[in-house]
Amino acid sequence: MHTNSPLNVNKYIFKSSGKSCVDTVNIFINRIKKNKDLNIFIELYEDESLTRAKVIDKKIKEKNAGKLAGCVIAIKDNICYKNHLVTASSKILEGFNSLYSATVIKRLLKEDAIIIGRLNCDEFAMGSTNENSVYGPVKNPLNTKNVPGGSSGGSAAAVAAELCHLAIGSDTGGSVRQPAAFCGAIGFKPTYGMLSRHGLISYASSFDQIGPISSCINTIDLFMQIVSGKDSFDSTCVYGSTDYNHNKLSDNHYIEEKVNIVVIKNTLEHPSLDKKVKEEFLILLNKLESSGHKINFKTLPLLDYLVPAYYILTTAEASSNLARYDGVKYGYRSKGNSTLIDLIKSSRSKGFGPEVKRRILLGSFVLSEGYYDNYYSKAQKVRRLIKEETDNLLLSNSFILTPTSPVLPFAIGSEIDDPTALYLQDVFTVQSNLTGNPAISVPIKRHTPIGAQFIGKSGSDSNLISFAKYIYSLCN
Repeated sequence: MHTNSPLNVNKYIFKSSGKSCVDTVNIFINRIKKNKDLNIFIELYEDESLTRAKVIDKKIKEKNAGKLAGCVIAIKDNICYKNHLVTASSKILEGFNSLYSATVIKRLLKEDAIIIGRLNCDEFAMGSTNENSVYGPVKNPLNTKNVPGGSSGGSAAAVAAELCHLAIGSDTGGSVRQPAAFCGAIGFKPTYGMLSRHGLISYASSFDQIGPISSCINTIDLFMQIVSGKDSFDSTCVYGSTDYNHNKLSDNHYIEEKVNIVVIKNTLEHPSLDKKVKEEFLILLNKLESSGHKINFKTLPLLDYLVPAYYILTTAEASSNLARYDGVKYGYRSKGNSTLIDLIKSSRSKGFGPEVKRRILLGSFVLSEGYYDNYYSKAQKVRRLIKEETDNLLLSNSFILTPTSPVLPFAIGSEIDDPTALYLQDVFTVQSNLTGNPAISVPIKRHTPIGAQFIGKSGSDSNLISFAKYIYSLCN
């Protein structure tokens, strides 16, 4: 199966051991069925993916197939795919069929990718464990007693269990990188505006970003080459199709050229940091220094304000975005109501899960009269200061380095009654969502649920991925 080898100069690198695309898809289908108890896939597109594989096999024979011919991709259940169900793992969108495909999906299909199914996730991408899903929790393939992380837990678990070549997730505060770390995979959050959000069900619009998870950094690179670029359906997508590859460095660049890397000192002193995570992280720092790179330790004064600012702003945006789900237009509708107001109240109360309702209420509170200036306005000011501090750190350093998550994967159900503890899972990852910078999580050791997070300059996505290739080879 396609793993961590460099991109082949030949086309059609995604076929398994020289087999046809049909054979490759069948391998994945059988594996998905065998691992059904992990609760990763909500829906398997078995017949459709096999039919598409036959068409692509014919294209390959005729030598006119796309760059992703034979690449099997699974998508998070908050990304729209025309004429397919999409529910954001919520009862409120029960039975909803998408009327259009996300721009990312259209660009992948144009290059002959094969979409094999949709993946479980935290409801409306709100969570760090993949336990907040109407379909039940996902199990971590590395240890089935543990959570896979979230909200893109199904995406990370699909990669870890080798059920696809690449899985697509979304990252609002670390929802691609944290589960990738927990599942021993690579997860990338692009620069905000590098690729289109059109067709992604919104949680917090100024934070959300579609991102890939894979065990192969080269596949992530190819994914970004294909999907990045402006989109008339998304005014926030400001980078052109050539910007991703602009001034792109070679894969071997960082072997010859040494860089300055800033480590945020107070992340290593954070009270939630697990001893094992710290030990492995320090080993990585030693490897980097031994390879000639310079490590600079700097304090981020606003570290303790990252999570509060993030949750104030994202819940405020969520309370607005989720107002459209009222039981009237589509999705779940409560029965037996005598008035329109009763219908809306009942549908929302029964349709949303506890975590989503908690965040809607918090968002409505921070936006309410008398509290707006005390919470929302101040959080926006903190966001601006965090952006300035991040940019200052990157003036004289190529990358910012932190652990991806302060903790190791924990048992399913062990933290579900303590929302505050779960919110702190994002303490190191929310920085790049607040600032819009690209960030990537790379396993410190192969098949180990500990990730190192690198944050780069805005727009430097391709160089961050090139450095991640170097780091992956250094660590593994």
